Amino acid sequence: MPKRFLQVVLNIPLNQSFTYLDCENPDEKSRVGFRADLKFGNRRMTGFIINESDTLPSDCPVEESKIRPILRVLDEEPLFDTEIIELARWVSHYYLCSVGEAISAMLPGGKRESDAGGFSFLEETPDTKARALSEEQAKAVDGILGISSKQLAVEGEGLPLAPTAFAFSATPSAGCGSGTAFTETRSKLASQVLPLTGRSLPSNAPNLHYLYGATGTGKTEVFMQVCERLLAQGKGVIYLVPEIGLTPQVTQAVLSRFGNTVAVLHSGLTPSQKLSEWRRILNREARIVIGARSAVFAPVPDLGMIIIDEEHDGSYKSGNTPRYHSRQVAMYRCARKKIPLLMGSATPSVEAWNMMKTGGIQKHTLTKRLAGGAMPQIKCVNLTGLSIDGAISPVLQKEIESTLAQKRQTILFLNRRGFTHFFRCNSCGFELKCKNCSVSLTFHKAEKRLRCHYCGYSVSPPQSCPECGSLDVGYSGFGTEFIENEVKAKFPNARIVRVDTDSVSHKGELSEKIEAFKKGDFDIMLGTQMVAKGLNFPNLKLVGVILADTGLHMPDFRAAERTFSLITQVAGRAGRFFPDGKVLVQTYCPDSAPIAYAVAGKTEEFYESEIQTREMLNFPPFARLLRMVFRAPSESQAVSGANGAASILYQILRGVQSSSQANASKMQDAARHTEILGPAECPLSKIAANYRQQIILRGPSISLLQYMAHTFAENYKAPGEVYIEYDVDPVSLL
Repeated sequence: MPKRFLQVVLNIPLNQSFTYLDCENPDEKSRVGFRADLKFGNRRMTGFIINESDTLPSDCPVEESKIRPILRVLDEEPLFDTEIIELARWVSHYYLCSVGEAISAMLPGGKRESDAGGFSFLEETPDTKARALSEEQAKAVDGILGISSKQLAVEGEGLPLAPTAFAFSATPSAGCGSGTAFTETRSKLASQVLPLTGRSLPSNAPNLHYLYGATGTGKTEVFMQVCERLLAQGKGVIYLVPEIGLTPQVTQAVLSRFGNTVAVLHSGLTPSQKLSEWRRILNREARIVIGARSAVFAPVPDLGMIIIDEEHDGSYKSGNTPRYHSRQVAMYRCARKKIPLLMGSATPSVEAWNMMKTGGIQKHTLTKRLAGGAMPQIKCVNLTGLSIDGAISPVLQKEIESTLAQKRQTILFLNRRGFTHFFRCNSCGFELKCKNCSVSLTFHKAEKRLRCHYCGYSVSPPQSCPECGSLDVGYSGFGTEFIENEVKAKFPNARIVRVDTDSVSHKGELSEKIEAFKKGDFDIMLGTQMVAKGLNFPNLKLVGVILADTGLHMPDFRAAERTFSLITQVAGRAGRFFPDGKVLVQTYCPDSAPIAYAVAGKTEEFYESEIQTREMLNFPPFARLLRMVFRAPSESQAVSGANGAASILYQILRGVQSSSQANASKMQDAARHTEILGPAECPLSKIAANYRQQIILRGPSISLLQYMAHTFAENYKAPGEVYIEYDVDPVSLL
């Protein structure tokens, strides 16, 4: 039997393949797409076979006699195909990881995903049988799947496309489309044919669609009917939802409507369950794949569309290597296959909104709430000047008492993922922000300084308010445990349940608690953002947001967007079934844009003001970001690693600026507008006994930032125990 050489990649941060000999293979079957059990050095590992040849590759540094055979092949049938290998190469290039790490993240494995943190609220529970569509919904379905009358009218002139600078960038969930990915996407999208009509699109219309409508307007039903029509055509669909464990209603509804044609992929499955679902997809038994972030990689044959529900959600961004964003991957896959990408949300990311505004995404709007139930009354409670004992104001206390008296339910929200220490004046509400970055300064108790976590600027805390001169200044904040004790003390007879990451320990406890609340076993539910997912409680009357400001003071340019999104989505929960729902938002800053606009329900105005702010400060969608984090067990190692890296990055940037290559002018232009922020301490300066420093690259072209990071990674040997994380289009800069 002739020898066969296999090219194998491994889940390690080395971007190269390794050559092994095939083991016994009497049928001489191709090994590409199989996993192999092998020895790498002294370690036993699983490798992924991406190529094979009958002769030793010319670039192999080892002589033929020293090449080891693999121990055995782990699969009966191939687990991935050339499309997945090509997608892994793209992920590896775009997100600065190895091809082996990319394939490992894509295939069903035992590793639990960790995300960059997000919160989401699921739409109304969809019906198990197809519902008659409202006029608006029917128009949306036709618009997504076919050519609308308006498009036919503009067929001659074509739709305007977003200029390159608006190419999707880091979003509340990070980047969509890159200088390379999205601009290349354009030419590929240009010649598309829509799946159901066979009619060509206007020559430059993108095949990106957005279903926008307030909570309760029936977005899920539109998604379902689109799936139905694509299935009838023999096409497959990938349907992404933020986190399956917290969105059981939609999964159940999809399963009961489409039965066995559905495969569910999520982190709660065991590796073998995931593997059998993956096989069902490959064998065309399952045609609709519903799942969280990583389901975007599912190997669906004849894929007809990818749907991303709650597009704004932060959990679509991976929190570990490769730090991919599902929306970015979906855009790439849809562009390659010339199929539509459909996104939906009541609070789109600023980047998506900007692309809808500039014509880069086609917008389909739903305005009517279908389940009856009016939008709830939203009231702001201004805490400035109120002397309250604890976190619950007298106004909120009175409302809770009357809700309890009516035997109805209350939910109290605390957006706990915020910094508790921000400087504010109790007389006029003034807050100290960084003069360079316009992000809230964080108080560091140990060094008694206020510090900016973007650029490192620091200042000693003023004794009096710089705005009004008042001496009544201080630092605000509290956490869920604190509030739970206060609620127990103020409402001793109420049955209280607390739901947050600390209080939910075992698997299934979250859904048990939510189910019990739905059945009426509790009167008051306390929780952080995780409670907000999949809320649909018939007896709920009152929603109280304990402190809307916590998220606002995070040193992150997306703070305003997240705060607006949270309040808008929470508000959509109350009064879903009764017209008397109430929402009380407690805040020290009732006039700050995100809070004022969310309370008044002025969505368009909020996005307009936020887009102007981002443009002024040169943040996405007007610039692209690439973040490098340097982790080390000692602070001095992290600092010296980051400082060394910064000087190399400056050299690379200067090299591009002065390049004399023929095609360099475009890159040079981008390089002149590219900056290196930092090094500075990360806002969360120590995680898991590791000190963290960061450098942020910011510029108009993502491909230039990737080039700088690639060049740096190839030429820089990190000192001893320093580990470097690369995050392209970061969602969170904490």
